[in-house]
Parts: sequence; C-alpha cells; structure tokens
Amino acid sequence: MPESSASMHEIAGRVRTARLAAGLTQHELAERAGLSRPSVARVEAGEDVSTATLAKVADALGLVLRVTNDVRDQEGS
Repeated sequence: MPESSASMHEIAGRVRTARLAAGLTQHELAERAGLSRPSVARVEAGEDVSTATLAKVADALGLVLRVTNDVRDQEGS
C-alpha cells in the first residue's frame, strides 16, 4: 500500500509541475481536460482517482500516461 501512495504522490507532483509550467490554473486545466476543478485538485493532492481521469489530465497537459502491471507490486499485496 505505501508504494501505491508514493506513486500517486509522484504523479501528483508531475501534474502540478506541468500545469504550472503551462501557466494554467486548476480551473483552466479542468476545462481543457473536460473535468471539474475538484477532480484536478484530487489528482494534484495525490488522491486515488480513476485511470480515465488521469488520462484526461495527462492528455490536456501533453503528457504520456503509462500504466504497467509490476509483478513486484502484486507480490507485496
């Protein structure tokens, strides 16, 4: 479980950095992604969100979202 939280926090930091580098507010990013501002805030807070939400945010920022199935994570569960 801690690895999952660390991964979400890493993603959150990357999304926030990319948003700020693009000069966007959370509201502007939400509009580009077709999401609500609270959804973008949840992503940036590192909360659990759907892969679809992450994909929309990544696409709106021009980022690549890569989902992997790491066997090491499954063994730790």
